[in-house]
Amino acid sequence: MILMDDITRDGNPVLRSRAKELTFPLSSDEIEMGHKMMEYLEVSQDEEQAEKYHLRAGVGLAAPQIGSPTRMAAVLVPNDEDEEDQTPLFKEILVNPTILSESVQPVALGTGEGCLSVDQDVPGYVWRHDRIKLRWYDLDGNKHITRLKDYPAIVVQHEFDHLNGVLFYDHIDKTDRFNTPEDSILIH
Repeated sequence: MILMDDITRDGNPVLRSRAKELTFPLSSDEIEMGHKMMEYLEVSQDEEQAEKYHLRAGVGLAAPQIGSPTRMAAVLVPNDEDEEDQTPLFKEILVNPTILSESVQPVALGTGEGCLSVDQDVPGYVWRHDRIKLRWYDLDGNKHITRLKDYPAIVVQHEFDHLNGVLFYDHIDKTDRFNTPEDSILIH
């Protein structure tokens, strides 16, 4: 199981380099890595388990964050809106993801973003695209295309950035950290 000590921290060059595409069929180690990243997200979102293993809760984890310079990420966005329906809003292991299109309308989290690889709190709005069209491959090499909006779109863009050597705070306006563009959406 991946623990906090296994998470690559800000300052490590792997977080600032462009990750390499994976080729299919994936190796057994690559498949295991995908499952372990998803397992981290599942366990970290369970309060009791997270406390037991001293994990910070996460909704996404990219391979560079565990030291692998490859284009793979796990995303698990829980459904916090509907108490009866606990089906995640988006739960996938993404291999070689590509954002095919994105909306013009900007969106940001009102609380700002955080990252398992960044230990300090970095205040400011991280403006992203409210809607994206995403293509990715699963661990078996099957191609998928889906449209995401709002919070799931934000999470996927955060993880996609990791595959390109970008960290969330790179998007924060350094002169006005809470600058709010016209026609933007703030999610609380």
